[in-house]
Amino acid sequence: MPDDETQTLNRRGTLNRGGAARTPAGPQAPRLPGAAEAPAPWLLRLIAVGLVLAALNLRPAITSLGALLEEVRDGLHMSGSVAGVLTSVPPLCFAVFGVMAPRLARRFGAGAVVCAGMAAIAAGLVIRPYIGSTAGFLAASALALMGIAVSNILMPVIVKRWFPDRVGTMTGLYSMALALGTALAAAVTVPLTSAMGGSWQSGLAVWAVLAALAVLPWIVLVRDRTPAPGTPAPDRSAPGQASRPADAPALRITRSRTAWGLACFFGLQATAAYITMGWMPQIFRDAGVSAGTAGVLLAVTMAMGVPLAFVIPRVAGRLKQQGPIVVVLGLCGLIGYGGLYLAPAAGAWVWAVLLGVANCAFPLALTMIGMRSRTGAGVVRLSAFAQSTGYLLSIPGPLLVGVLYQHSGGWGLPIALMAGLMIPQMVAGVLAGRDRTIEDEC
Repeated sequence: MPDDETQTLNRRGTLNRGGAARTPAGPQAPRLPGAAEAPAPWLLRLIAVGLVLAALNLRPAITSLGALLEEVRDGLHMSGSVAGVLTSVPPLCFAVFGVMAPRLARRFGAGAVVCAGMAAIAAGLVIRPYIGSTAGFLAASALALMGIAVSNILMPVIVKRWFPDRVGTMTGLYSMALALGTALAAAVTVPLTSAMGGSWQSGLAVWAVLAALAVLPWIVLVRDRTPAPGTPAPDRSAPGQASRPADAPALRITRSRTAWGLACFFGLQATAAYITMGWMPQIFRDAGVSAGTAGVLLAVTMAMGVPLAFVIPRVAGRLKQQGPIVVVLGLCGLIGYGGLYLAPAAGAWVWAVLLGVANCAFPLALTMIGMRSRTGAGVVRLSAFAQSTGYLLSIPGPLLVGVLYQHSGGWGLPIALMAGLMIPQMVAGVLAGRDRTIEDEC
């Protein structure tokens, strides 16, 4: 009897009755030049390592800054509003640069783009602390975030391509690594800064080492230009153009209610995540919690994603509708924000755990991206649309929190805003979690 994940893939039309992977019409199974038709086991293991290392680097640029935001503000003489702009830069970059990812992947290959993305993260992280101005800090941050943006979009694509029979497992693996990297940066940035003489510049720059390490596994795939199964292959007779499958016109995804629901869900969960990563340590510090403990509390919030990011995709894959999971995560967020408003210091550890559970809407959104399309081409298109549109929608949130904090002189209004956004997030998630695909609606 096939396992649950195989049954899920069977429902989506990606496996045949015997359980063997069935590639949609178009490119054959991906392989590097000179390799056998099926990818070699060592290559799949290397790609799995590359996925984990890449995922570890998709959030430290943000959470390390959140842990030292007060020191950075003082060092660069930032106001609360400017700091709000700084916390809005990640979703802005993800929206702008994420749109480029599918085109870059078709032209250069997904592996090459991820490799370049890791190099951009390393360069941005090592430059930004020492550039000496707010504008330069923002520009170097944007370089690192550009690398994160394209890698964000291509993670589901790479999983669908190289591990078509293990989508849930591999999505869980890199989501778990992403959560681990997020938590690690939040937890150890302040202690590392103290160990390196108290310099916030060194505390931020040290994360470039992890990004440089992540470049190495992807070098093997730099020359691999084979598109993911079902994605349009480049048309060599017309440079710069790509052929399209007849069943998936590029523009019709905007007619899908499921795609819009998923984009709104992704955007609202991203709003909550970046407000949390950028401002939660400051909320605790203003409530009387020490800087080190505030960083650990953020780490606890992020660390909740380590086990849950592996469990949630597998559970979601077994359900026809993911709405119940959306509602549970949303309720945890509402309770956590309520506690943060009423007793931020007294119940700090409880609120950190609950908000950590709520933040696991991210791996759920990634899983639904893979489930809401029947083809590899659809996954590429939906991933780019949902993530880019979602991040665009999330830009005002962190900025508005900074403005409200500066002008109200407290955290009451910002926390009320965070809690209020949970309601539309649950509505959008229930809509996106219905048992249908974008092909049904386009």
